[in-house]
Amino acid sequence: MNGGEAYGVLETQYIRRHHRHETRENQCTSALVKHIKAPAHLVWSLVRRFDQPQKYKPFVSRCIVQGDLSIGSVREVNVKSGLPATTSTERLELLNDEEHILGIKIVGGDHRLRNYSSIMTVHPEIIDGRQGTMVIESFVVDVPEGNTKDETCYFVEALIRCNLKSLADVSERMAVQPVQDQVAPINRY
Repeated sequence: MNGGEAYGVLETQYIRRHHRHETRENQCTSALVKHIKAPAHLVWSLVRRFDQPQKYKPFVSRCIVQGDLSIGSVREVNVKSGLPATTSTERLELLNDEEHILGIKIVGGDHRLRNYSSIMTVHPEIIDGRQGTMVIESFVVDVPEGNTKDETCYFVEALIRCNLKSLADVSERMAVQPVQDQVAPINRY
């Protein structure tokens, strides 16, 4: 369950605490870790935006949310070309701003990710003497007919790695921007 990565003690503790998935025989599961050179509050400000995954997910072109961004809210995501899907319908399962935990379940769409559920956690850490962040994303998903567990995990892990790399790139760029560039101006009219 580790995407081919070796975990340290801290990663293992967080995975055991927050990334538990009930796995059935026809499912695969994994967890991936990304260390980001940006403060946790900044990374979390991107991750927690259930209504704007396109801020860091490169395969998302558009997102429409039904509901008020509370548990149970549903989003319709349009996927950019190049992937074997055009839409995904996803439900917000968990949003904990204190512990920085986001849980999502895919409930529909024109893809093969059935019974997909993921958990993302954001943890502060020190990287090279500066504020950094450890992000862990885990998932469980059905293995589609005609595929193996290894093939399914490899595909989903590749998508998650791409998303985590993009999250790191966006967060690290934001972390070096002057504060005045990060805050939208107030319209005083």
